[in-house]
Amino acid sequence: MAHAHGPVGPAPRRTRLIMAAILVPLAVLTGIGLAVLWPYTGPQTIATNQPARLDATVTAVQPEPCQQRASRQCGSVTVRLTSGPQAGQTVTATIPEGPGSPVVDVGDKIVVAENVAPGGPPQYAVLDHQRSLQLWVLLGIFALVIIAFGRWRGVAALIGLGVSFAILLTFILPAIAVGKPPLLIAIVGSSAIMFMVLYLTHGFSVQTSVAVLGTLVSLTLTGGLAVAATSALHLTGFGSEDTGLLAVFLGDVDPRGLLLAGIVIGTLGVLDDVTVTQAATVGELAEANRSLGAKALYRAATRIGRAHIASTVNTIVLAYAGASLPLLLLVIIGGQSASTVLTSEFIVDEIVRSVVGTIGLVAAVPVTTGLAALVTAQR
Repeated sequence: MAHAHGPVGPAPRRTRLIMAAILVPLAVLTGIGLAVLWPYTGPQTIATNQPARLDATVTAVQPEPCQQRASRQCGSVTVRLTSGPQAGQTVTATIPEGPGSPVVDVGDKIVVAENVAPGGPPQYAVLDHQRSLQLWVLLGIFALVIIAFGRWRGVAALIGLGVSFAILLTFILPAIAVGKPPLLIAIVGSSAIMFMVLYLTHGFSVQTSVAVLGTLVSLTLTGGLAVAATSALHLTGFGSEDTGLLAVFLGDVDPRGLLLAGIVIGTLGVLDDVTVTQAATVGELAEANRSLGAKALYRAATRIGRAHIASTVNTIVLAYAGASLPLLLLVIIGGQSASTVLTSEFIVDEIVRSVVGTIGLVAAVPVTTGLAALVTAQR
């Protein structure tokens, strides 16, 4: 087969018009959804009688063996307060006893709780270590690595990450907290993230539009499968203690809808990787051999997609296992049979997340690859 070199030409005007006719109305609908569902009042905060948290620096340690476990550090520390009205004062704070209690040393920057009893002096207890500086340093290293490798594309990716967090924190979470349908919120929010992040990171092109359309189709399939699976398995959404706690404080939240929303949002994070990769793969194959037709491009790119999916499936399972490691350990030491454990709702929730998300990823490969092959072959 003869090879022709040189850049692949731009997509025909008719193709661009068709893509615009499909995506522009979807983008407008997403904007309308944001406007209608936006939580203008914001969620109501829950009033809790939490003690004041103050920053402090440890100046001396008076260790004592813990009563329950002698190997742990208990006793008290002398600290200099660095925040609050008493900043600059030196006080004594107790080290709490129990699992997870912090181990402190002289010079450590910590957080202490101030408990004020009526008619008595304030009491202080060690809560945690301060981590702001270390966290900012780690985030700075992360940004430098991304920019050093990706250059301007890396800068765009970081901006896209900021956009994702902004939509999550200002729209998705507050809207769910005020009682709006979680699944609808997740679909609108995910669509907004997809449109803004993909075009911001990869530019306005037909190739990016193909990735956007492939993501939308696969995300719709994932949402439909999630609804069917949770209904068939009679899942209530109360598979974790966190959901039960939310139901107590926020009675308007739909636990099952929250489960569905989590599946949709979680799948989006991997879907855009698959769709962008497949669209770019078709483009690179066409650049390397301009004589390839749509069918040949589809077959070649699908073979690459199969390898990508094979590794991604393992990644998803290990990611869920890593996030649920404490829960899995509790299951192992519980002494229950494997069938009982696997059919319990808190485990079935994770199985549904993995299975439905993976099916959505598998569907993304032929959908995106087929669209990209058709568009690229017309250039």
